[in-house]
Amino acid sequence: MQEAPARPAATPPPAAGPSRTSPAGVATMVGSGLSNQVGAAIGSLAFPVIGPVGVVAVRQYVAAAVLLAVGRPRFRSFTWSQWWPVLLLAVVFGTMNLSLYTAVDRVGLGLAVTLEFLGPLAIALTATRRRVDVCCALLAVAGVVTLMRPRPSADHVGMGLGLLAAGCWAAYILLNRSVGRRLPGAQGSAAAAALSALMFLPVGIVVAVRHPPTAWAVGCAVAAGVLSSAVPYLADLFTLRRVPAPAFALFMSVNPVLAAMVGWIVLGQRLGRPEWAGIAAVVVANALSIGISRRTARRPAASAAIRTADHPRPRRSRPRPLDAAAHPHRPPEDTS
Repeated sequence: MQEAPARPAATPPPAAGPSRTSPAGVATMVGSGLSNQVGAAIGSLAFPVIGPVGVVAVRQYVAAAVLLAVGRPRFRSFTWSQWWPVLLLAVVFGTMNLSLYTAVDRVGLGLAVTLEFLGPLAIALTATRRRVDVCCALLAVAGVVTLMRPRPSADHVGMGLGLLAAGCWAAYILLNRSVGRRLPGAQGSAAAAALSALMFLPVGIVVAVRHPPTAWAVGCAVAAGVLSSAVPYLADLFTLRRVPAPAFALFMSVNPVLAAMVGWIVLGQRLGRPEWAGIAAVVVANALSIGISRRTARRPAASAAIRTADHPRPRRSRPRPLDAAAHPHRPPEDTS
């Protein structure tokens, strides 16, 4: 067991995030969203040759290569309490991509991404108990009913896969939080991506034997991995340094619209007025929930600042020692 490092004399205040959205941050968010949806559209071009399973397998390989280079996980130092959420995250990661790409193959890019987006929306709505969130949930449900309304040409299997992707995305968010508390940096995500790639390795071999891929299909699958995994990940790291987190979350709600537009332009997947209305309902529900949460969070902070200015705290004659309980932003010391 290593000796705990010496405690520094003073703890610097935590770095504050950006308070304003810079033009570079906006451009990066737009580029990241378009890259993600264009990558999915390009990957779907390889479906006739290697199918959604083959495309997802290649995408998992690319994602693992990128995240391993960035995260550099130390596998030998992982404990069981760190391994089990990583293992679950790997399973969820692969299932989410496979169900989404299969849904794209059956119902189109715009509808599949909209249904998948219900996962993070559900996480956001269940986190609070305000009346406005109930209204947002009802609006989102109305949009989903519009998208999944019974009709002769409805592919309910594809829609069910889109909802499965939504559930996986919700689990992905919760597991990422757990992994982030147990492992520093991107080690947990990199380890999960590597395990997911290993799970898809035999799948990729079987697909290659049964359906020999062409150079065009492999190129499309690799492009999907780069554009939908590597570029968005690196772009998000850049964006979160220049864009406030609420603004970043608000922009994420535009992804179903971008997916519908890319599906229309690249794949010729046209949507009717009911589909556009359903997409708009889901996007508006998410935007309202995030926007109102942002305003609500500002009010207590402003009230606390006013109370502090009106009634300043008396100064203590003797300073209290620094400890982790008094400073929640201070990382715990490494005692391993």
